[in-house]
Amino acid sequence: MATINPQLPLSGLARRLVLDRLLTEQDAVSAYEQALKTKVPFVSYLVQNNLADPRQIAWSASQEFGVPLFDIKVMEMDMAPLKLVKEKLIRQHHALPLFKRGARLYVAVSDPTNLLGLDEIKFQTGLTTSAVLVEEDRLSAAIEKALDAQTDTMGDLADTDLDNLEISGGDEDLVGDDDAISSAVDDTPVVRYVNKVLLDAINKGASDIHFEPYEKTFRIRFRQDGMLTEVAAPPVALSNRLISRIKVMSRMDIAERRVPQDGRIKMKLSRNRAIDFRVNTCPTLFGEKVVLRILDPSSAQVGIEKLGFEEEQRKHFEEALEKPYGMILVTGPTGSGKTVSLYTGLNMLNKPHRNISTAEDPVEINVAGINQVNVNPKTGLTFAEALRAFLRQDPDIIMVGEIRDLETAEIAVKAAQTGHLVLSTLHTNDAPQTLVRLAQMGIPPYNIASAVVLIMAQRLARRLCDQCKKPVNLPKEVLLEEGFKEAEIPSLTVFGPVGCPTCDNKGYKGRVGIFQVMPVGDEIEQIILDGGNAMQIAAIGKKLGYSDLRNSGLKKVRDGLIGLDELNRVTKD
Repeated sequence: MATINPQLPLSGLARRLVLDRLLTEQDAVSAYEQALKTKVPFVSYLVQNNLADPRQIAWSASQEFGVPLFDIKVMEMDMAPLKLVKEKLIRQHHALPLFKRGARLYVAVSDPTNLLGLDEIKFQTGLTTSAVLVEEDRLSAAIEKALDAQTDTMGDLADTDLDNLEISGGDEDLVGDDDAISSAVDDTPVVRYVNKVLLDAINKGASDIHFEPYEKTFRIRFRQDGMLTEVAAPPVALSNRLISRIKVMSRMDIAERRVPQDGRIKMKLSRNRAIDFRVNTCPTLFGEKVVLRILDPSSAQVGIEKLGFEEEQRKHFEEALEKPYGMILVTGPTGSGKTVSLYTGLNMLNKPHRNISTAEDPVEINVAGINQVNVNPKTGLTFAEALRAFLRQDPDIIMVGEIRDLETAEIAVKAAQTGHLVLSTLHTNDAPQTLVRLAQMGIPPYNIASAVVLIMAQRLARRLCDQCKKPVNLPKEVLLEEGFKEAEIPSLTVFGPVGCPTCDNKGYKGRVGIFQVMPVGDEIEQIILDGGNAMQIAAIGKKLGYSDLRNSGLKKVRDGLIGLDELNRVTKD
């Protein structure tokens, strides 16, 4: 056991950690002073800054102070008396009430010397408090989960915003039986709960909301920065009422539960801002799953400088948009930001002297000055039919949501060859494969070569939080294998995620695009005419200096915008 300099101001847990050689004297003093200065509990500060292992801290504290060590993972937090203690005290003192026995309240802490916190909880509750020791990282996770669940309960919805919302889309002209309608509309707690979920999703920047019923559970998940995370688990008995409420809001037939339905909700947040939700239901074994896509018009107003283009890529894209005719194709998987890229281009082109028409399935973003058409195959309004109609309406610019079949492709190519600028999407992995895909659909090579002016493949990667990202030490061999050049490795710094309050402890904040921008010039046209394959086109693109997706992503890693793990997630086959 180590000895301590008697002149150092150490006592309690900090002293014990030094004696157990978990901290040096200087680190302990510095951490203690910083924790006081930042008003963060001492143990929390140690764990957040990776100064000591939370399990070793808990063991030392248990031995020193005789407080029992408890595995909080075995605790059913639904039974915890959370409402006895104010949320402010729980967060301030990092103390979580676990259970109550008579007049005694057992409180989980990671630092048993925090007597002030225990006394404040005792004063607020009027109960005798006893500390139970829990490892810091597990306690932090339990507090966040418990408080999130408490926030999501029906009785605690007091947000004044909920009373000022204007929602249209389904409270009139309802279809279904009277009892179901009455239940769905008049159940005020359910109404407020659904409104709060929608608001939370908007505030957290989610792109989708999933309501998912299972046999014994019901969960709600948000897709944030491309990843799904569970945010609430309401009682399964409420699942039908919550889903009925959403169906009422989106003007669906609430009596029909056997077939999928589509609907739409408009939520007016203020005089100048409204959010649309595209709603879809799908029957599952234990009820209807509902997914809402959040359609925020402000996402279409993103400037081209914020998309993530390299300077040369941006220049190629802007030059293609300035052409009077031709086809610009954007490719990538679902959720890779193709729509935002297309609308960024359309907003640049949206001038009073231009006639712009779009055909989409469905229209996701409403933009003034652009004629937008919802494709509806059930009524015969296909992409091909919409395109034919556009060509009879004196268009300058046409946007086709997706080229899915030969008929649509032929009309789009013909429009691009006859004096119109056509923007569209295809589902392929990269830019060279897009040209080959058109040929496979049946478009003659000479038409492809003469019509297509630019192809852009893209992915969306989660951007590292600037406040908490940290350097990651990786062996030289790993970096070389990932694609970095040996000459750049000595000066290369690769960052990874950490997590802080700024990014909700995820380590990521927002997303950035990774692009492969390939203008179709003379050399690529010749390969198309010769019936070349994607590998030949890719080789010419590399020769001409056009970065592929992987190299564009490596540039983002070099710049510290994304981590290597995230790059591999979105670009590795």
